[in-house]
Amino acid sequence: MVVFLKPNSAISEVLHATHQEPLHYEAELCFVYEKGRFIAVAVGLDLTKRELQNKLKTKGLPWERAKGFDGAALFSDFVEINTIDDELSLELKIDGKIAQAGGVELMMYKPEVILTQLKSFMSLEDGDIVMTGTPKGVGQIIEGAEFVAKVTRGDKTLTSASWLAN
Repeated sequence: MVVFLKPNSAISEVLHATHQEPLHYEAELCFVYEKGRFIAVAVGLDLTKRELQNKLKTKGLPWERAKGFDGAALFSDFVEINTIDDELSLELKIDGKIAQAGGVELMMYKPEVILTQLKSFMSLEDGDIVMTGTPKGVGQIIEGAEFVAKVTRGDKTLTSASWLAN
């Protein structure tokens, strides 16, 4: 499992299309950690400087410069959850068309596996946010595009957010 960190300064409410280079989006289920477990869920956008990431990967270097820059993480509101099951999913529409859709059922590493792995080498603190990975459909952010994302459980929307790329 690949793990990287984003500093608090990466969290933003503004979706930028560029930050020194064009940015790419990845929608992800995101969880708030508290007292040993995940207590809330949101949909998040993990932004990436893909060109820089590819250069760093080729050299075997860490990805923080491509993943942890200011404004590299956006979140919907978090909503409390008691359980994480295979019905928990996300959907991302860009300009009204589904760009990404998927959920726990399709995850290579389920949220509990991710949590166990993280706790095996680091201490999580109450309030930490864990972004989990993305379904197929990632791509470049185009200025002016409207992003609408939501977390669902079955047919019920738990939380949603929208951003206009600038």
